[in-house]
Amino acid sequence: MRATTPSSPEPAPLPSPAARTELAITGMNCGNCIRHVTDAIQNVPGVTSAVVTLDPQHATVRWNTTPNVPALVQAIQQAGYEAQPMAETPSAHDHGEHRAPSWQLTLWLGVLGTAPLMAGEWIFGVAMERWFQWLSFALAILVQVFAGAQFYRGAWRQLRVGSSNMDTLVVLGSTTAFTYSAWALFAGWPGHLYFMEAAAIITLISVGHWIEARVSAQASSALRALLRLAPTLARRRDAQGHERDVPVAELAMNDAVVLKPGDRVPTDGEVLEGESAVDEAMLTGESAPVDKTSPAPLYAGTVNLNGRLVMRVTATGEATALAHIIAAVQRAQSSRANIQRLGDRVSSVFVPVVTLVAIGTALWWGLAPEQARQVSAWLAPYLWPVHPPESALAAAVIGAAAVFIVACPCAMGLATPAAIMAGANAAARRGILIRDGVALEKAGTVTAVLFDKTGTLTVGKPTVAATNYFGEPSADDSTRLAIALTRDSRHPLSQAVAHLGALPASATETTHPAVELTEWREMRGAGVEGKVRMPDDECRVARLGSLRWLEECGVALSPASAFAAEWSAQGATILGLSLDGALIGLFALKDTVKPAAPKVVAQLQRQGLKTFLVTGDNPLTAASIAKQTGIPADNVFAEVRPDQKAAFVKRLQQQGERVAFVGDGINDAPALEQADLGIAVARASDIAREAADIILLKSEIEAVPESLGLARATLRTIKQNLFWAFFYNAAAVPLAALGFLSPVLCAAAMGLSDLVVIGNALRLRWWKND
Repeated sequence: MRATTPSSPEPAPLPSPAARTELAITGMNCGNCIRHVTDAIQNVPGVTSAVVTLDPQHATVRWNTTPNVPALVQAIQQAGYEAQPMAETPSAHDHGEHRAPSWQLTLWLGVLGTAPLMAGEWIFGVAMERWFQWLSFALAILVQVFAGAQFYRGAWRQLRVGSSNMDTLVVLGSTTAFTYSAWALFAGWPGHLYFMEAAAIITLISVGHWIEARVSAQASSALRALLRLAPTLARRRDAQGHERDVPVAELAMNDAVVLKPGDRVPTDGEVLEGESAVDEAMLTGESAPVDKTSPAPLYAGTVNLNGRLVMRVTATGEATALAHIIAAVQRAQSSRANIQRLGDRVSSVFVPVVTLVAIGTALWWGLAPEQARQVSAWLAPYLWPVHPPESALAAAVIGAAAVFIVACPCAMGLATPAAIMAGANAAARRGILIRDGVALEKAGTVTAVLFDKTGTLTVGKPTVAATNYFGEPSADDSTRLAIALTRDSRHPLSQAVAHLGALPASATETTHPAVELTEWREMRGAGVEGKVRMPDDECRVARLGSLRWLEECGVALSPASAFAAEWSAQGATILGLSLDGALIGLFALKDTVKPAAPKVVAQLQRQGLKTFLVTGDNPLTAASIAKQTGIPADNVFAEVRPDQKAAFVKRLQQQGERVAFVGDGINDAPALEQADLGIAVARASDIAREAADIILLKSEIEAVPESLGLARATLRTIKQNLFWAFFYNAAAVPLAALGFLSPVLCAAAMGLSDLVVIGNALRLRWWKND
């Protein structure tokens, strides 16, 4: 029998506010910027996690030491961005004064300047008219100065710290085309000018950023929905019974709050008065309303449906289940998977390499134009017709600009984060919390699933099905002794025995006073024991626990054999009661197998996963549960104490298995940590458990196949995105260098590559577990 901590509606607290720093960031304009800032923050000693958001431009940093804010600001500045500490606010997520730059304004400025240039060249054919070239110069300057300002600022910030990013490539490409055209215009050069291309580069990439921002907002819709759940006002009742609306931030522990039908629960609490059904769908993913009576737990953000309730506040602020869920989703969205390191390494050297390729392209077209044209002409039948500029200088400039633009590594940087964000949001909508991108990655490679029994495969509420007493003391006295031993334990088996209740009052109570125990203690994974004073004033050691433990304590088990065999074969757990070395009673406790357990096991097996059962119960009971759920008999580990479960996980790992351990998250922490993937079946109040990689808020195992399937789909999406990003750059850069892609087409292709990556990730929102 395993010892547990009591289940409570109050979740474990997060780190204190002193261990958190809020920062306003300036200079970010895309997903790659978020990655750079996150990397810079996480490299500061003492930082445990960082959540960086683009809209608003904000960072939440948590520490495991005393916060070092100056070091944090310096690290962000060295990455090419600006940061300043923010005062704590009631909502750490609402910082509208530091919102991301509006790509919509940039887009309109670019369109108004670029559209006339495109019309003049492509529709009216006046590109070579001198007046139109001067008009093009004026419009291109407006686009460069106003629509391109964000790109130039971003490139300058990176240049100041000796770095480069996507803005650098955009600025180099657009400026190269504009500068050449301006020189040619003022020098009276008779050839074609490229003001339209210079403006179109900035405009098309602004279009890409604008669409990216809108699509990314859809990907994070689950998080925004969570942020909107908690109401701003609560109806507090004072000691005199008067009710008054107050800001939720003013609620304190043990305050009484009145909930009318339709009200959202303002903070975590428990029911004091009334009965009602509560919709917890947004919090746990469970569609069916949950009936609530005293003292049922209530969670912030859930909806009171049809009755009047009075609740007592048990948690406020960041200690609520909703706050934990929001923090978990944010952490997952901003996290990185190991597979992302490949893209990071390539991106870190990409801009210098592209710069060299662009310079080589310019030199080739400028110094050996005939050779370049011959190569392009030789490839044209296999690709498409190409018409390089007549001038060698123009061809060199345009070729270099095209390489700069088409090689922007934005898609490579977005490949993994976009999929993780979409996967984490899709999971959160289903009541599945995923710790981070690494957990998603690990879940996608699992080969074996190891289940705990109590509370995981079974309901976790055992009842006493049969008892058997022999010897002295009497059955009544033995029952009283068993109740006394278990009343202070929170383990489900102990609680089942304790719920036998007191015997009916009788005249004999004077000769059978209440049992008084001394030196009571709970033995983890075994049972409970204490000293009891007998009528003859002799103190004897009483124990209640597993038969194996009693045998280890020297208790003879021969009287238990027939009873234990009969009930163990029915799937019951057998507990023994002893005084000193004598067995005086037996209890058969039956726990119901969850109705969905056989279906879940079958689903996992159809997915090609091996299933195992590990339990502290005896082999007969374990075999019965395994038979009911469909787990092979050879994959059952019985009589395993909680501290030994991790060893069984390790044994499977040594056999080459990638193990997911599914447990209740209370006494399974070592196994959850040892497993390649830890899955905790937990109530919403328990989501702060850090041992698990995945937490199922429904407290049902139906979500296990769903979570693993979604993780595999996310990992598959990451690989698809990375393949596309690498393929796009590997194909597009040579094509641009050979003259097959104009700067305008390159800008469109670069934006399209971003959309392909984000759109592929968004498919996870509609993923279904087949």
